[in-house]
Amino acid sequence: MEQYQPDSLSAAQVAAIRRSLTSGRGALTRRSMLRAGGVGALTVGGFASLSACGIPPAKREGQGPASTDFSDKEKTVNFSNWTEYMDVSEDEKSRPTLEAFAKRTGIKVKYTEDINDNVEFFGKIKPQLAAGQDTGRDLICVTDWLAARIIRLGWAQKLDASHLPTAYANLSAQFRRPDWDPGRAYSYPWTGISTVIAYNSKATGGKKVDSVTQLLDDPSLKGRVGFLTEMRDSVGMTLLDMGKDPGSFTDADFDAALGRLQKGVDKKQIRRFTGNDYTSDLDKGDLAACLAWAGDVIQLQADNPDIKFAIPSAGYITSSDNLLVPANARHKTNAEKLIDYYYELPVAAQLAAYINYVCPVDGVKDELAKIDPELAGNTLIVPDKAMARKSHAFRSLSSAEETAYEEKFAKLIGA
Repeated sequence: MEQYQPDSLSAAQVAAIRRSLTSGRGALTRRSMLRAGGVGALTVGGFASLSACGIPPAKREGQGPASTDFSDKEKTVNFSNWTEYMDVSEDEKSRPTLEAFAKRTGIKVKYTEDINDNVEFFGKIKPQLAAGQDTGRDLICVTDWLAARIIRLGWAQKLDASHLPTAYANLSAQFRRPDWDPGRAYSYPWTGISTVIAYNSKATGGKKVDSVTQLLDDPSLKGRVGFLTEMRDSVGMTLLDMGKDPGSFTDADFDAALGRLQKGVDKKQIRRFTGNDYTSDLDKGDLAACLAWAGDVIQLQADNPDIKFAIPSAGYITSSDNLLVPANARHKTNAEKLIDYYYELPVAAQLAAYINYVCPVDGVKDELAKIDPELAGNTLIVPDKAMARKSHAFRSLSSAEETAYEEKFAKLIGA
């Protein structure tokens, strides 16, 4: 039987994660600066956990005995999620959608906000997963790359499609086939995270900025352009602008994209590569235009009407946070019922209205309009069909590829 060997992290990968957690996606908070990858400090133990030096090989799903499911006897489900990633009542004393689920099904949800960043959380659950033990969690929410790793190691349970009829029917087409989980056999997205172009219309003199080509070549923007320190976002958006698919690019394509960005650095078109700190520069106009995360744009627009966004005709990069049932979880069926519940349109709308992320549930717009028409019309929360067709995911990387790419990207940005 084939076994999956653990991936170890190179120095370049560790440095990239450190950037993410100190100034990039990992540094964003949820309501004030919407997160796109993780929050909080990365501990030494977290790095050690991801390096996976002590993780034994794991078998493919289905090679070992199936986990015993106690859902019929134990009407409970343990759900670990990020902070402020669930609707809360106005008095902040209850979680309406979770309470409605419990009332309808009789299944009590033990909801824990114990995910502060992907690396740290993986460090918490890795020892039990590696030992074939229950983590104490029936449902977890992790970002694409970690979801891919957990599935590859055989530490996620394959979902029973018969328990997920609503989720299967309502899952938006743009989220259906990630290369790390085709057909969503092991995961369902909780929310999507989009990388777009943002600009300060006052700083651009009213000019619209809507392409990476414009960011890199428009002389009126020279010295006032920002790209992101997240390799997948900056390189992915540049690949799209070059007519390349981020889901199937080659080493030569990657090098060509880096070359384009390098020219932008050399001629001082690019002011700097930033983490989430681009928000203050964009708000003030020190950056006229930049790559940005959609959640930030929504927050900035609430206070500054000069902040605009554009979806390039070439497309944009989307990632997601994903629900998984860990291996040996005690309440798999109950967890599947909870996943399916959040794909019901009224429930999905209630959640989206609170957290303001890209909703992965198709057809939610009319329900969301009943709550907040303005949010329902915001394509950064509910992409229309034209926008959804422009969504692209950055393909999964082997450990060797990620090491090589991060080393080259780190050199480009001076990290």
